[in-house]
Order: sequence, then structure tokens, then C-alpha cells
Amino acid sequence: MNSVFEVQKTIREILLKILDHHSLEQLNKIPPGFNNNLIWNIGHCISSQQVLIYKLSGLPTMASEAFIAKYRKGTKPEADVSQAEVDEIRALLLSTLSQTEKDFANNIFVTYNEYTTSLGFTLKNIAGALDFNNYHEGIHTGIIMSIRKFV
Repeated sequence: MNSVFEVQKTIREILLKILDHHSLEQLNKIPPGFNNNLIWNIGHCISSQQVLIYKLSGLPTMASEAFIAKYRKGTKPEADVSQAEVDEIRALLLSTLSQTEKDFANNIFVTYNEYTTSLGFTLKNIAGALDFNNYHEGIHTGIIMSIRKFV
């Protein structure tokens, strides 16, 4: 399972670099032809990871319910985010990764509520959820790479 966390660490490092190399205005800009922006995609990765890994395991999340609701599947940016919100997202990118790795090592993921994703893939256990989460974050990293060309 170490490779799963190494992949997620690499993805999260890429997302942190996006935060470091783009202004607040660039993070909030929705280019023509897109439904969302850089910061929404990053927040969405965190929100989805919390749902896929923790909620479906019946465990409390590290991100607030309000955060998860703001960035969950089917949402889009309703207003520009503040620098404080960017700072929260930066902190969550790091803390959710390290805590998930610790929690997995400590075997806290005992149960898992089977879930079929919108892509038709059925998650049956925490291992499948961790694998799918990396795939999902990879998709959004690709979207981010496209958006950044236009901001």
C-alpha cells in the first residue's frame, strides 16, 4: 500500500505547486469553456477524498461538513475564495494525506460501505477506495493543468 500513498503524495505536491505559483485572482478565474477554476478543483480533491475514504468507512472527516458540501461532486464555484480559504485548502492538502496514511497504518478502516462511482466502478473496501481516489485526483490534476494555461 505504500505505493498508493506515494502516488497521492506526488499528486498533492503538484497541487501545492499550483497554489504556490498562481495568484488569488488566477486561482479564482473560470476560463471560457470551463465550469470551475483551479481552486475549486483542488478543494474538490480534498472533499472527495474525505467522502471516499472516511465517510464511506463510517468515520469522522478532517474537513468540515461545510467544506465538503462546498466542493462536493456536482457543485461549482459560487463566489471567489479568500486567501484564508486558500490557506485552509493548503493545510488540508497536507494534513489529510498524512493523517490518512497514519490511519491506514493503524488499521482504523474496519468497515466500508460499498459505493458505485459515477464512472460505474464499485468501491468495495478501503484499498479500492484509496486506488480510486488517486485515479480521481489524477483526473482533476489533468483538468487543473488545462485550466492553468488560460489563467
